[in-house]
Amino acid sequence: MTAFDAGWLALREPYDAASRPVDLIEPLCAALPAGPINVIDLGAGTGSNLRYLAPRLGRPQTWRLIDHDARLLDLALQTPTTPADGTLTIDGQRQDLATGIAAIDMTGAHLVTASALLDLVSADWCAALAVACRAERTAILMALTYTGTIAWHDEDADDAFVTPLVNRDQRTDKGFGPALGPDAAETAGQLFTRHGFAVRTAASDWRFGPRDTAIQAALIADWGAAAKRIAPSASARVDAWATRRKAAVAAGCSSLTVGHVDLLAIPASEAGSGA
Repeated sequence: MTAFDAGWLALREPYDAASRPVDLIEPLCAALPAGPINVIDLGAGTGSNLRYLAPRLGRPQTWRLIDHDARLLDLALQTPTTPADGTLTIDGQRQDLATGIAAIDMTGAHLVTASALLDLVSADWCAALAVACRAERTAILMALTYTGTIAWHDEDADDAFVTPLVNRDQRTDKGFGPALGPDAAETAGQLFTRHGFAVRTAASDWRFGPRDTAIQAALIADWGAAAKRIAPSASARVDAWATRRKAAVAAGCSSLTVGHVDLLAIPASEAGSGA
């Protein structure tokens, strides 16, 4: 699987939706105009962020979905989504976000949002986002940012060996420069605050039980590959760990929590005041 694989995005979408905190929706809506709003979705993929947020924002909306993969954008545009008031316009824009925020026209945007993106980008990229959004007085909502926590209900002796390798891989360059990885939410919060935003966060952990076999198996495979990229000499040890973990999943006795956080940044003068 890859972060941009349509099958993986479809597998994770219901878990993403179940994990996202409702606590940030009210302050976000309070900071947005009461009338029509323009939303930019960065790394939109197949449109899961649109499908989650649009029905909850409660006003006419125009969304610009930005992604480098035309196939994913086509899927996003084919999926009907209806906001609370029934008025929604969607446009797709193919663009590689790694070229930088400066290439994105933020004019007139009221909200810039993304899901599962913040931990892939660099501090410089994140700072450029803060500068661009502050210039337009645009709110920012970054959902499902990985925090580095992988907590199994039943411990394996090599969990403590594999997880740090996974987190080291998370910090390698994903096309944006050195990735923030598990430090993303904390670093972004500091950057956004420094650039004049009021920042709130809320946990959005994935929680998988014994019946959630497909996604646990996919994660084990992905984490095993990541660990071996960092420590190829330990491939046999990592493969043995993955075999034991997959056996527990297949036996229906595996439960797992993966740490995530949602981050909301609102231009400080508008926080809590509406627009």
